[in-house]
Amino acid sequence: MSTRAKDGFRALTEKEKQTLRLIVRGHDAKSVARSLGLSVYTINERLRDARRKLAVSSSREAARLLLEVEGDEPGSPTPDLFGDAEIRRDAGLSRMDQETAPTSGVGRAYRPSWIIIGVLLMTLALGLVALLGSPHLAFAPAQTPTASRPAPESEVVGSARRWLALVDEGRWDDSYRATGTSFRKLNTAQVWAAVSEKVRLPLGAVISRTFVSQENLPAPPAGYEVVKFRTRFANTPEAVETVTLDREDGGWRVVGVTIG
Repeated sequence: MSTRAKDGFRALTEKEKQTLRLIVRGHDAKSVARSLGLSVYTINERLRDARRKLAVSSSREAARLLLEVEGDEPGSPTPDLFGDAEIRRDAGLSRMDQETAPTSGVGRAYRPSWIIIGVLLMTLALGLVALLGSPHLAFAPAQTPTASRPAPESEVVGSARRWLALVDEGRWDDSYRATGTSFRKLNTAQVWAAVSEKVRLPLGAVISRTFVSQENLPAPPAGYEVVKFRTRFANTPEAVETVTLDREDGGWRVVGVTIG
């Protein structure tokens, strides 16, 4: 990489890097905006500034240069986990934009407050997947006055819930072993434990966790399942936990998680 490109890399903001990491994974500006809960205009502004700093004409070329630099630097930021951009060790230093994605029917946007380590990547790509859907769930009125049993949760939702329970209990080693190969390639157990203790513990004990939705993310090689919960913590009255899972060795493994 040229000296000019490396200087441009150092000039990139964390928001611009976050956007380029999603571009590496095959997203375009529209899907990046939807994933981060921002407007397409905001994403295009980030990409334009990143192209200018790296002196390239293509956003994908800018993303490739970022991947090249971060892949070569052993001290490069690890992906975020709890937060709008998966967890980085410099998590508390940046605050996300407040614009909401231009999706009809969306309620007020939740401002992400915490970032924790995590990885949701394709081949050689760093990044998060903090895929944000509609922050509010519309609950349909009961059709009959008689109480009905809730539908049983899917295998994916059950796997996500069990993994979050390990994190709630501070069982960092057990939760690390339940992550996918792509996660473990970029995060050691020691890094995961250190960042989790720093970021997760201040949230306090879980008061309630309610399943919100399950969505398939059609991304190569085989797609991901994205599960959302609405959770109340002792020190945080309301948050949305988003857990991303990949099918591996006949079971579901966590490859990313965000709290917003």
